[in-house]
Amino acid sequence: MNNQQTNTNYPALYTLIVVFFFWGFIAAGNSVFIPFCKNYFHLDQFQSQLIDFAFYTAYYIGALLLFIFGTISGKDLVGKWGYKRSIVYGLLFSALGAAAMIVAVEVNIYLGMLIGLFIVALGFSLQQTAANPFAVLLGDPKTGASRVNLGGGINSLGTTIGPLIIGFALFGTFETISDDQIANLPLNKVVYLYVGVGLLFLLASALFYFSKKVPDGYNLEPMEPANKARTTLIIMTVLLLCAFIPVFTSYNSDAALEIEKLKELVKTNTDISIAENLKALSHKLELSRMFWLLGALVVVVGGLLFSYSSAKKNPAGWGAMKYPQLVLGMLALFVYVGIEVAIGSNLGELLTLKEFGNLQSSQITPYVSMYWGGMMIGRWAGAITAFNLTSSRKQLLTIIVPIIAFSIIIGVNTMAGFDMSVLYFYIICVAIQIVAFFISKEKPVRTLIIFGTFGLLAMIVGLLSSGTVAIYAFLSGGLACSIMWGSIFSLSIQGLGKYTEQGSAFLVMMILGGGIIPPIQGKLSDIIGIHNSYIVPVIGFVYIIIFAILVRKFLTKQGINIDDIEAEGAH
Repeated sequence: MNNQQTNTNYPALYTLIVVFFFWGFIAAGNSVFIPFCKNYFHLDQFQSQLIDFAFYTAYYIGALLLFIFGTISGKDLVGKWGYKRSIVYGLLFSALGAAAMIVAVEVNIYLGMLIGLFIVALGFSLQQTAANPFAVLLGDPKTGASRVNLGGGINSLGTTIGPLIIGFALFGTFETISDDQIANLPLNKVVYLYVGVGLLFLLASALFYFSKKVPDGYNLEPMEPANKARTTLIIMTVLLLCAFIPVFTSYNSDAALEIEKLKELVKTNTDISIAENLKALSHKLELSRMFWLLGALVVVVGGLLFSYSSAKKNPAGWGAMKYPQLVLGMLALFVYVGIEVAIGSNLGELLTLKEFGNLQSSQITPYVSMYWGGMMIGRWAGAITAFNLTSSRKQLLTIIVPIIAFSIIIGVNTMAGFDMSVLYFYIICVAIQIVAFFISKEKPVRTLIIFGTFGLLAMIVGLLSSGTVAIYAFLSGGLACSIMWGSIFSLSIQGLGKYTEQGSAFLVMMILGGGIIPPIQGKLSDIIGIHNSYIVPVIGFVYIIIFAILVRKFLTKQGINIDDIEAEGAH
C-alpha cells in the first residue's frame, strides 16, 4: 500500500467524513420512511420492512461481488481502483440510486422506491469498503482508529438529523397528520429531498475527484485465495433468494386473492363463518410466509456454522474463515446490525398502539431521532478513549459528553417544533449507559458483555411493561447497540494476519442482518402483534453475549491479549 504517511491529512479526512454522514442520514431516515410507506401504500408490517431488506441486502450484494471479482482476479478490486476512485464510483452510484428514487416517486410505485434505495445502498457498500481503510491511510497508522471513530461520530450525527429532515420531507409540516390522511399527501417534497441528496452525492464525488490533497490510496497487495468461502457465500445467496421468492409471490397467490375477497364480504355480511374462514386462511398464509423467512435465517446461520465446522477440520481454501473468531464474529455482526435496525424500524408501528401513546406516523420522528441519537451518545463517549488524555479527564468526559450529546438531540428536535418533554427523563437511561462505560473499563470483551446485558434487560423490561417505561426501554436499545460495531469488528479480526483485509470484507457483508432480521420481526408482528415481536432483539442480544464469552476463549487460546485490543470500524 502506498501513500502511507505519519502526519494526518486533515483536508482529505474532512472530505471523507462527509461520506460517513450520508450513511447515517439515509439509514436512520428509513425508520420514518417505513411507517409512512405502510400507510401510503396500504402495506402490512412485513411489506413495510422491505425498505430495510432492499437497503441492507444491497450492502451484502455489493461486498460479495467485490469479493468474488477479487478472488477471481487475485487482486482487491477496491485497492486496484484506489480508495479515492472507489469512493467517487460509490458516490456516483448512489446518485444514480437517488435519480431512480425520484422516478419511482413520480410514478408512485413502491417497488421502484425499493429499487432506488437498493442502488443507493450499493453505492454505500463500495464507499464503506474503501472509507474505513482510507481513514487509516490518511495519517499515522497508530492513530487510525481515532480517525475511524471520528467518522463514526459524524455518522451518528447523520442518524440523529436524518429522521428530522426525512420526516419533514414526507409530512411537509411538523403538525400532526393522521395516518388516514397520509395516503392523500403529495410526494413532491420527497422528490425535492432526493434531488438534494443526489446533488450532494455528485458534489461530494467532485470534491474527491478534483481534490489534489486527497491521495489515490492504491493497495496492490494480492488477494488471499478463499475458494471454499466464495462457493459457500454464493450458495447462501442463491438459497436466500429461494427463501424470499415464495414470500414475495404469496402476495399475489390464489390464497391472498381469496383473503381479499373474504375481507370485502366481511364488510357487508354478518355471517360469522365468513369471518372465521378469513381468520383461518390469513393465519395459514402468514405461517407459511414465516416458515420461509425463518428458512432465510437458517440459511445464514447454518451457512456460517457449516463454514466454522468445515474450516476447523480442513482450513485449506477457507481463507479468513478458518479463524473461529471471524466466523462467529460474522454471525454476531449479522445479529447486531439486524436487531439495531429492527428495533428502530418497528418502533413507528409500536407507538401506534393505545398503550404506547396511540401516535400517528407524523408524531414518531422525535422518538426515532432519540433512538438513533442513542448511537451518537454512545459512540461519542466511546471515542474518548482514542485520545491521549489523563485518566481523570477521560472519566470526566465520559460523564459530560453523553449529557452534551443528549442535550443536542433534545435541542435539535425542539428547534424542529417537537414537544420533547416526554423524553426529558430519558436522561436516566443515558446515566445507566455512563455507568456501563465505567464498569467496562475500556476492555472490549467486558464492554460487549455489559452492553449486551444492558440491551437484553432493556428489551425484557419493554416486553413486560407498556407506556413510558416500555418506550424508554426500547429506545435504550440504541444506547446498548452504540458500541457494538467497533467491539465486534475489532475482536473478530484479531490474529488474522495477512487475512485481516479479507476478514474485514466478510464482516461488511454481514450488514445483511439489517435486511433479514427486520422483515422477520415485521412478519412475526403480523402474527403475534408488534409488542410481542420484540422477542427478536431479546434473542439477538443473548447471542452477542455468548459471542463475547466464546471469542475471549478463542483469542486467549491463540495467545492474544484481549485487553490490548482497540475498537475500530464504523458503519
